[in-house]
Amino acid sequence: MIIMLTEPFQIARPIIDKIEKCNHQAFFVGGCVRDLLLERPIGDIDIATSAQPNLIQQIFEKVIPVGIKHGTVIVRHQHQSYEITTFRVDGDYTDQRHPDFVQFTNTIHEDLKRRDFTINALAMDKYGKTIDLFDGKADLEDKLIRTVGNGYERFAEDPLRIVRALRFSSQLGFDIHHQTLNDMKKVKEAIETLAMERIVNEFTKLFAGRYLANGISYLKATEVYKHLPIMVEYPYIIHSLPKSLTPLYSFGEVIALFHIVEPRASVENWITSWKCSNKMKNEANQLVYSFHYFKKHGLDQWLVYQLSSSYYNGFIRLIKTFQPDYSLMHEDLYQIDQNLTIQSKKDLEINGNEIVDLFPDAKRGPWIQRTLNIIEKEVVIGGLKNIKFELKEWIKWNPPEIN
Repeated sequence: MIIMLTEPFQIARPIIDKIEKCNHQAFFVGGCVRDLLLERPIGDIDIATSAQPNLIQQIFEKVIPVGIKHGTVIVRHQHQSYEITTFRVDGDYTDQRHPDFVQFTNTIHEDLKRRDFTINALAMDKYGKTIDLFDGKADLEDKLIRTVGNGYERFAEDPLRIVRALRFSSQLGFDIHHQTLNDMKKVKEAIETLAMERIVNEFTKLFAGRYLANGISYLKATEVYKHLPIMVEYPYIIHSLPKSLTPLYSFGEVIALFHIVEPRASVENWITSWKCSNKMKNEANQLVYSFHYFKKHGLDQWLVYQLSSSYYNGFIRLIKTFQPDYSLMHEDLYQIDQNLTIQSKKDLEINGNEIVDLFPDAKRGPWIQRTLNIIEKEVVIGGLKNIKFELKEWIKWNPPEIN
């Protein structure tokens, strides 16, 4: 079967040409081939080759030796990065992430045998001719996720493959083969040994899947959630998710979702247990605050003022999840933002020193910041004009509690 190469592959083709000129084989492999056959958007393009890393470093100008121990380097071409890995046979996975050793081989066939799922064990040459040793194309047609070879062994090698199976079911809407599903259940406890950043990465993709309900159903069926932080403490949480669950595009949104469903599991606890960044913590906190404010007050200037514009879409997705009948668009928030009198407290026409001057006998203290906060909100919601004279007059007629 010959496949017409789309533009991303045409751009990458000179890399294969150059490798072949050195008397070595090279093929497009994995997810990019799968997505081409499914007519999905192409993400990263990976290449497998018989050439070893030292040769790749010699024949290409810009090479980043990211995983040279395991045969992988990144080649920069046309301002894009391409991961190039030497054909290999993997040793045992003692750390359940990387093989203890790799043995380079000269055939693509041996290399494909070590892949996780049949739909990812596909290779294609620069002319569009595919190599399919494990009926991956048939599984694509049948919309089936199935391991290459013995599923128990594949998952025991790297338990993250269990979460990857869930992720693919969410992204592609595929069923998981019954034997593969059984093997996932047998090995699921090993998920507890994985580095959290790897799980976060897969869960972020899982919750962004177009067929999220499919992925969630398998998450429930396998009970994988019972081996994950927070979820093990609140095992019912996964069953309490709204039926109108909308795909979420960041893990900050996912944390906000779970915290709203079960407030006793704090955002702080999620961040700590799942080893997430402060940026993710800030995102989740902003989304949770905005969600609860919206439920009580609706959409207004104060909500938009406090919510970072980079989180507008995430906020909309959460509202859509919990209130599917409410129509909220990015333009609704953007329009309010454009009409705000100020964008931050720094834009106020009065500052702390000027407030102190109004009460020369008062000692400095928290009352100054409280007064600024009140003024800030009044200006934002339109209760006060941001004019220095009017702000001072308002403060005089509404003196703060000084303590």
